Amino acid sequence: MSVVTIERRGHAVWATLNRPEARNALSGIVLTALEQVASEMHDTDASVLVITGAGDKAFSAGADLKERQKMDAEETYERIELINSVFNALASIRKPTLCALNGSAYGGGLELALTCDFRIAVDTAEVGLTEVRLGIMPGAGGTQRLPRLIGLARAKEMILLGRRIPARRAAEWGLINEVVPAADLAAAVNRWVEELDGCAPLSLSLAKEAIDKGMDQELDGGLMTERGCYEQTLGSEDRDEGLRAFNEKRPPKYQGR
Repeated sequence: MSVVTIERRGHAVWATLNRPEARNALSGIVLTALEQVASEMHDTDASVLVITGAGDKAFSAGADLKERQKMDAEETYERIELINSVFNALASIRKPTLCALNGSAYGGGLELALTCDFRIAVDTAEVGLTEVRLGIMPGAGGTQRLPRLIGLARAKEMILLGRRIPARRAAEWGLINEVVPAADLAAAVNRWVEELDGCAPLSLSLAKEAIDKGMDQELDGGLMTERGCYEQTLGSEDRDEGLRAFNEKRPPKYQGR
């Protein structure tokens, strides 16, 4: 059985971490499968990527520590390179990405969730970057992506204390977009996917690019990035269709060009 199952649901690709017996730990095989998912999202006509986990206990407990314990120093460094490469590839997907947290996410599991644009969690979930309690520290983007999302003070509280926080508090802090009962998770995700489907694909990808690149720049540079992305929408067919649909009072039919 595949450690990451892929399913097409309407306009969304669902990638499910499928190691519930290991709390969906991120083994080398899982990371390689996620790398393939990231690559294929650039070519598919699907408009959204959803990443979730199998089972009801964990989205992902993080790195597969049993596997790591058997590695020598060189293999460990290679694994660190792999996880960063995969997570960066997921973060750079130009289409919207959504993490459906079916359970708790710790360490690398939360770092994986942080690569997504949106996070929806079940109300029983906890999240945490707990690496300092294991003699290491976050090494797959956590120290960089988390502060940009929730601010420096709260990120330090989570990372330096290795705290686990419940989903509802994570939502209050801006880490999670929506918290729902477990039975409602799929419906909530589908609602987000449908809402994204109502937007122009080219506009979504360019707006995402402007936000992500602008976060790494001073305001003047970010505004220039925004202007460059905006200008690309002006000559698009989708822009013309959006204006026609507005004037004709009908839903637009976007083509992504």
